[in-house]
Amino acid sequence: MSSSSDPASSGARGGLFATGGRFSGATDPIMEKFNESINFDKRMWSQDLRGSIAYAKATQKVGILTEEERDTIISGLEKVKEEWAAGTFELKPGDEDIHTANERRLTEIIGPLGGKLHTGRSRNDQVATDTRLWIVEAERDILKDIATLLGASAEFAREHIDVLMAGYTHLQPAQPIRFAHWLMSHMAAIQRDAQRLMEMIPRANQCPLGSGALAGNAFGVDREFLAKELGFDGVTSNSLDSVCDRDFVVEFLMWHSLLLTHLSQMAEDLIINNMLKCVDMADAYATGSSLMPQKKNPDALELLRGKAGVALGRSVGLMATLKGLPRAYNKDLQEDKVPLFAAVDTVKDCLAIATGVIVTMKPNPKMLLKALCPEMLATDLADYLVRKGVPFRETHHISGACVRLAEEQDVSIDTLTLQQLQEIDARFEEDVLKVWNYEESVERKSSIGGTAKSRVLEQIDQCVAFAQLLSNA
Repeated sequence: MSSSSDPASSGARGGLFATGGRFSGATDPIMEKFNESINFDKRMWSQDLRGSIAYAKATQKVGILTEEERDTIISGLEKVKEEWAAGTFELKPGDEDIHTANERRLTEIIGPLGGKLHTGRSRNDQVATDTRLWIVEAERDILKDIATLLGASAEFAREHIDVLMAGYTHLQPAQPIRFAHWLMSHMAAIQRDAQRLMEMIPRANQCPLGSGALAGNAFGVDREFLAKELGFDGVTSNSLDSVCDRDFVVEFLMWHSLLLTHLSQMAEDLIINNMLKCVDMADAYATGSSLMPQKKNPDALELLRGKAGVALGRSVGLMATLKGLPRAYNKDLQEDKVPLFAAVDTVKDCLAIATGVIVTMKPNPKMLLKALCPEMLATDLADYLVRKGVPFRETHHISGACVRLAEEQDVSIDTLTLQQLQEIDARFEEDVLKVWNYEESVERKSSIGGTAKSRVLEQIDQCVAFAQLLSNA
């Protein structure tokens, strides 16, 4: 027999699950705090109320509620909504989660009739519904944020279409490219991210409401009606799966880790170019040092890079939580919302920061050009002979010999004389000296997706069109 000094007997079992039903003892106060989710799932107050309004309509259609009872419940729910919107909703002890909080307040407003709302419904299908509604809204908002980033970046690229820069592989000088081409390469990855997110939304936008705790609804509510009322594309197919399916959360977490990986890669490129004075970051996205007065640190970029690792941890963490769960709902699933909400917030912040960084940064054409070196045109030298009918494998070897000669003589390859080049291969002619032109090298890359001006402008136009598509979706 418990004594009054036991923690479990000193706490109250508050809210909708008070002592007197299944339970005869109070909840340990530590357990009550450990168990509650209201501090984070209150973000879904609007979705929870939307689901309850739709459910009141559905239960009236099958005779659980009269029309008058339905209208009274909906009126009460609207009052609860007004309180949340005005910031006056008061949480009370026993408000374990957003569902119990809203139902408790509804009952305070309209009386015992509020207890009819939950007929045939479980918090299992309720939270699944709320979370799906919430994430679909968030994903659609994120698509608009991506559209802003894509559109702003494309126009920034257009503005700097004539600026050349060094292209690298293995962080070694490779070939000259356009600065706009480099920027659009990162936007190509972001466009793929947007496409993936668009493909995810229909899978998330399926209605689980009416699945009950696990076995379905005992009162024959019309689930297709519920789906239509709530704006879902359809209904989930199996009630057991409906209440424990969190694929749509995992998909978003994995998606956001890839998006942030792409933003991290762009940030790393900019950090390097900022260090080389090829690109200057605006003061708005940099910080100073507490000791060294001269410092201007690209902290926005470093944080973009750092958040990608945390994002990966979120997706792996939830997968680890899910992998051992039996059917159907288990309390472990409560842990999906903390990483989900954090992921959405991080994505929106990172997209806003990335957009701000790009539109305010200043490429330095002089320093970008300085980073170019004639050795980047060694492939153009090989291509010169290819155009004279020499097999590329042979020209690659010949061009490599020219690079070696320049290194041995400690001179730049473009200073080798025609005589020196002809000593390596007699097929070099006087027009070979025209090879040493960065602009012409860039313009020769004129296939689709290349760095020739016309092709980069095509990429920019395509990116703008895609951004407009996202904005209007």
